[in-house]
This record gives sequence, C-alpha cells and structure tokens, in this order.
Amino acid sequence: MAGACTMEKVPAEKEGTVKTETPAPEVTPNKPARKTEKEPAEKMDSEALKELRKEISEALASGDGPHVLKLKNGLTLLIKDDERFPLVNIRLFVHAGSSFEDPSQAGISHLLEHMVFKGTKKRGPGKTALEIESVGGDMNAATSFDYTVYYVEVPENEWKLGMDIVTDMAFNAKIDPQELVSEKDVVLSELERGEDNPGSRIFKTLQSLVWKDTSYQWPIIGYRDTVKNITAEDIHSYIDKLYQPQSMLLTVVGKIDPEKVVEEAQRLCGSLEDTRPVLPASEFSIAAPNKPQAKVITGKWNKAYIGAAFPIPGLGSAKVAGLETLCDLLGGGETSKLYRKFKYEKRMVDSISVSSLTLERGGMLYVYAVLDPDKVDEFWVELMKELSAVNMNDFTDREMDRVLLNLEDSLFLTKETLSGLSSKLGYFQFFEGGQQAEDNYLYDIKHIERSQLQKLYKEYFTPGRLAACVLMPEGSEVDSAFLEKAVNENWPAGNNDKKTESDLATGDAGSETLPGGSRVVFIPDTTLPYTAMSMYWTGGDADLSANRQGLSALASGALVRGTTNMNATELEDFVSDRAATINSSAGRDVFAINAKFPSRFTADMLPLISEVITDPAFSDEELDRARQDQVSSIKRREDRPVSLAFRNIFPFLFKDTGYSYFHLGQPSEVMEFTRSDIEEFWEKQSSRPFVLAVCGEYDREAVMEFARGLDRKISEKAKAQTPELPQWGTEKELTLQLPDRNQAHIMAVFPVPGLEDREASAGLSLLRAALAGQSGLLFRDLRDKQGLGYTVTAFLWQAPKTGFMVFYIGTKPEQVDQAIDGFKKTVEMLRANDLPEDEVKRAKNILKGEYYQDHQSLISRSRESASLMARGFSPDRDRKIIDTAEKMGAEEIRKLVKEYINWDEHYLLKVQP
Repeated sequence: MAGACTMEKVPAEKEGTVKTETPAPEVTPNKPARKTEKEPAEKMDSEALKELRKEISEALASGDGPHVLKLKNGLTLLIKDDERFPLVNIRLFVHAGSSFEDPSQAGISHLLEHMVFKGTKKRGPGKTALEIESVGGDMNAATSFDYTVYYVEVPENEWKLGMDIVTDMAFNAKIDPQELVSEKDVVLSELERGEDNPGSRIFKTLQSLVWKDTSYQWPIIGYRDTVKNITAEDIHSYIDKLYQPQSMLLTVVGKIDPEKVVEEAQRLCGSLEDTRPVLPASEFSIAAPNKPQAKVITGKWNKAYIGAAFPIPGLGSAKVAGLETLCDLLGGGETSKLYRKFKYEKRMVDSISVSSLTLERGGMLYVYAVLDPDKVDEFWVELMKELSAVNMNDFTDREMDRVLLNLEDSLFLTKETLSGLSSKLGYFQFFEGGQQAEDNYLYDIKHIERSQLQKLYKEYFTPGRLAACVLMPEGSEVDSAFLEKAVNENWPAGNNDKKTESDLATGDAGSETLPGGSRVVFIPDTTLPYTAMSMYWTGGDADLSANRQGLSALASGALVRGTTNMNATELEDFVSDRAATINSSAGRDVFAINAKFPSRFTADMLPLISEVITDPAFSDEELDRARQDQVSSIKRREDRPVSLAFRNIFPFLFKDTGYSYFHLGQPSEVMEFTRSDIEEFWEKQSSRPFVLAVCGEYDREAVMEFARGLDRKISEKAKAQTPELPQWGTEKELTLQLPDRNQAHIMAVFPVPGLEDREASAGLSLLRAALAGQSGLLFRDLRDKQGLGYTVTAFLWQAPKTGFMVFYIGTKPEQVDQAIDGFKKTVEMLRANDLPEDEVKRAKNILKGEYYQDHQSLISRSRESASLMARGFSPDRDRKIIDTAEKMGAEEIRKLVKEYINWDEHYLLKVQP
C-alpha cells in the first residue's frame, strides 16, 4: 500500500504511476462543501426519519458486514461490528494527497494534516487530542500520495466523540495563521529528520527519477521552500477544492450498534453538500528513458545503502497480484531467491529485499540492500547478472506455494487488531470498490502460472527502466558512471526473455507449574485460528561478565539458524511453508523465544521449537553470518541519531551489572566470540526454569506435553537469575557527535524506582502519560507553543529494581539550549504545583486506552504474560498498575515528582550534528 507521513508520538527507534499538466482531478470552480439549510437528522420530520431508518435496515440486512451505504451527498459509510475488544476504530479517508498538489505547493496535503490538530471552529489548538486522550483513546493522521486519513480509536462508550472529532477535523479546520507559522517549523524539523534516515534519502531520490514529470515525483512532506511559502489562504483553497463529501469514506469498526452509527453519521455529515464535481483520477503514463539511471550520494555513513527501482502500473491494473508474487519470490523474506543468493551463499549483503509499492495512478518495484562499502562494486555487478537471468521455471512448487501462503497470511492477519481491520476494509472500499477486490486478489495469486510471471518479469524488470541510488561513505570511489555501465554490460536488453512451460481443544484460561519449576500460562482466544507462544527465561545480559558484552545478543541471533537435523535454509523453508514465525531475543535481564503459527500446524511447529531449544546447530558458517549481522546492526544504529542515543544510554547511565553494557557489544569483540562461547552461554541459559505463555487457539494437551518435555531437561542446580540493582554512573552528561545530520536529539533522564515498587510505578506511569502524547504537557509547550521540534515526548523504562524516565526532543542544533531550558521549566512546574484534575483524569484514561490498544495481537498478550512472570510478577501486573493508578490523585503524583524528578540530579544525553 501507499507510504504515508504520520504524526509520531514517540521516537521512531528504540534498543521499530507521465506527463500530466493536471496532477489533481479536474474540478470546476465553485464554493467548498458546506452545510445546507436542512436540519440535522436528529431533528428530521417523522417521514424523513422513517425513510432513513428503512435505508439503514436494508443496508444492514446482509449479515455480519462490513455494511456499506452512501449518504445522499455521496459520502460513503462502512460499518463493521466487532466485539472482541471494548474499543471502536473510526477512520475518515479523504481523496486528497500529495499527488493532487500543484508543484509550487508541494507538501500542502501533509501540512494540512498537521494543522487540523491546531484547532477547529469549535475546538482550540490541542483540544482534539486532549479530548480523545482524556477518555483513554488514541488518534493520529497520515498523508499519502493519493489520500489523507484521520483516525481515532476510543473506548466503546465514546464512539460518538470519536466520530465527532474525526469529522470536525476534516470539515471545520480553522487554519490560524499564527499557528501555521509555528507548525511549518515543526514540519521542516520532520523533513530534516527524514533526511537523516538512509532509507528515506534513497526513496526520495528514486521517486524523482522513476516518477519524473508526474505529481508522484516530489516527497509527500514537500520541500523546504514550498512548505515555507504555503499560506493559510492556500490551505483553505486546497480544502475548498478537494474536501468534498463525495470524495470521502468514513469507516467505523468495533463494538457498536450499526443503526446508531448510521444515524450519527447522518447527523454529522448528512447536511454537507458537494460544491463541485470530482472526476476519477487517471493512470499516469510514465515515460521511461530507455537507459539506466544512477545517482551516488556520499556522506558520513558507516554502511552502504542501495536502492534500485522500476516503474509499474497502479491499483487499477490486473497485474498487481502477479507483480507482488514476483517480488515475494525474489526478495520477500529469508527464503527468497535474492536473500538466499547474496546473504547466505555469497555473503555480500547484510540484508536485501524486493517489494512493490502500488499507488492509485502508478507504482514502483523496489530493490533495497545494505552492505559493507567495499562490497558495492562486486555486489552490483552480480546483482545485474542475477536479474538478467531470472527464470520462473527455476522456482519449485514448494517455493510457489510458500509465497501464496505468505501473501494470503499477510492479508488475513490484518484482522487481528481493530486498527488493522479498519484500515484493510477501508482501503479496499476506498480504492478498489469493495471487499470483492480482496477475493479477486486472492483468486489471482492462487491461479497465476509461471509463464504469466515470466511475461510480467520481462515487461517490468528491464534495464532500460532501472533507476538506482546509492549512499556511500565519504571518500568512496563508486560513481554513477560505473553503476550505469555495469547495468549495460551485465544485463543486456532482452536478456530476461526466458522460454517457459506453460479440530483443537483450547480449554479455559489458567496456568500450571511443572516439576522442574517451569510454568505454563494459557490465554484462550479463538477469534483467529492462530497460536502465539512466548517462552522466557531470566538471564540475558545479566549472565555476562563485562568482557563478554554482546554475547547474549549474538546467541539470540544464532539460535534459530538451524538445528542438528535442519540447516538454516531448511529451517527457514519449514517455517515459511507453514506461514509461521519463530525468533529469539535477548534483553538486559531475560532471554526469550517467540513463535506464531496457524493452529493447524501445531503438530509440526512444537517439535521444531523444542529442537531449536535443545539441539541448536550453532554451525561455524551460521555463527559467522550472525557475527557479521550483529556488527552490521551496530554500524546501522550508529548511522541514525536516535538509534545511536539508545545504543549508548545504558552504558552512560549505569556503571555495573548487565544494565551498563553495550547490548550488541563492540564490533571487534563480537567478531572474537567462538562457538564454544555461545554453547556455554546457551547451556547455562536454557537449563533454567522457564515461563511459557500460549495465546489464541491451541491444543492444550499438546502444549503441556511440549512443556513437560523441556522441563525434564532442566538442571536440578539451575535457578532463576535474581534481578540486580545496578549503580548509577557518576558522569552526568554525554554528547555524541554524528556529522552531516540536520537535527540534534536530547534526552533528559531521571532515575526512578523499578517494577517492584507498585505505587511508584503507577504514579510514574500517570506522570509519563500526562507529559507524553499530542495533548501532553511537553508537546503542548515545547512543540505547540515554542515550535522547538517535531517529536517531543516522555517515556518510562523499568526493570525489576531500577528504572528511569526520559524527556525527549528532536530539535534544530541552534535550539538545543532553549529545549533543555524547556525541560527544566517543566520540572520546576511539576514540583511546584499539583497537576490539574483534568490532566490527571486524562492520564488515567490514556493508561487504560494504551493497554487495550497495545494488547490486541495474540503475540503481545503471550509476551506480556511470559515476560512479567519470568521477572517474578503476576501476569496481570500491568492491569493492576492501572487499577492502582486509578486511585491516585494529583497530590500523590507531585510527591513522586519531588522525590524522583529533580533537575539537579538529571542525566543529559545529546546527539549533535
């Protein structure tokens, strides 16, 4: 689907279609959408109300839905009743995005998306977010090439508020000139942040090459000059032109009464009228240059980043399913052709992927790779040779079936959360005319033949249509001429013209303790036929000495790379053939294995997981790959400002125990770890009692048999690792330099108690909620009032015995001192005054809302239970914290602030350009 710019709430990273002179739809000048003289539906006369209810009854007579109907003004309404969670997700799609802009106003769609949060005719700046967050809801907006979407997720009893907020933002935005000045600074800060990200730099370059002379060629966020020159009058004209009811879709999904939703939609939107006709957008005709194009951009990067792209048709094409199948076969995951070739066999890249971006009026096939700079020449030549020789007959039936399963699976799993379900239903309705489009897509991927795929490959993967961008470290000798020459010499035109032939017992919730001390937790949810499993041990970095930093992370990276009975590629094939996932991770005080799979594959997956745990291969070849991957990950983190900060924050704050370590270690030390080091670590780690949490639809007895088998292998001498209390560091300030970046990143850190102190955890969680979010105190002051940064937030990290709270901002280098002073004044305000009662209430509702929003997926629930129990807490500890917080008042929060949030005791971490 189309990429989008969204308004972020937290730092982005922690320790994740030819020429046209009318880029917008043709319209005739008139007045904007407006209220008619009709009364709202709630005041309709009895005959009109009777007619409306008859229409509703007919629309809802088709069963479970989704139900789709149109209001008389053309606005489409999609409703889906889903009672899994006490939540309602509401989205308003508007057929207005960056591709509808005039080039001189590039970025106006995205700027409007920002400005709707700065006040409407009946709500002042920040009030929309305040009202939603105050009831425990969440809200955001996103701008894409072809549309803008506004969305909220609220508790079930607040659905009317959600509908009112979304429609108020879209139809009644105030666009205050003074607010616009400050918000343009915020958007420019966001633009600069994107330029610091290698992937964003490459994509912006490629879209200007692939989509040249179309309105897809400029970034969604726009350019510095165009954003600076946009006026309030420009935005009002844009709204008048494009924000027509007939160009909108309102989706309401969740625990609702469909009839009441329709009546409310009529009350809110029924009296709006269209003021001009809107014609359907037409496909762009992209004029390819018939020769490869390449750009090389040098900078202060540790790694090399390569993007290569080819233009493809848009959503209206019958070729979409085939092109997505092609991409998945070539580079859709660890079992794909290019990943196997260049990651495993040739060991040239850290990662490589192939994907398709299909927009309304055009699209792009996108190859992306990360590698060491000294391998770029060789890799580029070999990649061109490989692309020139792709033959669909080389793919086995097993590989074809696997791709089909994975594409089906990715669609199916969007239904897991209300947000995903609402997004999927809305997208198919808005762009492809309804849910039949999904059925058509699934039919196409099931029935496509190799000969059809080869024909598509020949048509779209052509060297004359290739555009490439490479980011290289300064001093590199790779240039555009070499890249273009390598394409011509190793991928002659026409060389890719290949001849081709044509029943489970889930049971109740509960837990069981095993003889070896391990515990099994069951969380039934039969909504989807999937099983999620999370297995946690105490340990991780806590098991390491200071000279072995990075070993637990290396062990987690190597663990699922094969067993004595399956090598790495065989294991990947086995898992992928079952649309499953299995991964391991190490933390500061725990080690975990998480898996998710369709429940019908239980008999296959449980033995595999057991084998991974008890009989991992740790082969020399795979360990070497794991070492190189970890070193690459370190270098990539050091290329990104926020990642660099998180890599260094723990060694900066603590001076002993595993909490003080560089979790990924240092490159030279990682490369020295041996097979025996990893085997010794894993022997100790895996011999401890574990906590296994299973969520979804599962075979309870099969899970217990699996757990008993592992529990019998636990050493009698093994004990759970006792949480440690680290000492805080003596240095209070750390400044890291990352040259050639646009923004500075600041973290003010305050030591706080750990998870074991329930009262403090509850109060500090309330404080964090009051400070963070789009209606939070930090956001309102430092961003909304002072315009200091795009991202301003607070977050809380806690281990069992220690923790810290962070105030974070990304800002311009020249505004660092002002931002730090803003943090200081916030602390002084919190210490001097109780939070207003409405702020405390808002924070309490945020905690509740966040909990349910973050615990919709099966794996999030299994992970929560296992991780808490492994650390010695009850699986419902987080819900109990919410209950405790509900009883607290402003006086108790202020007491905690005075005890722990002291500016004289803060630590300061800065990343400067």
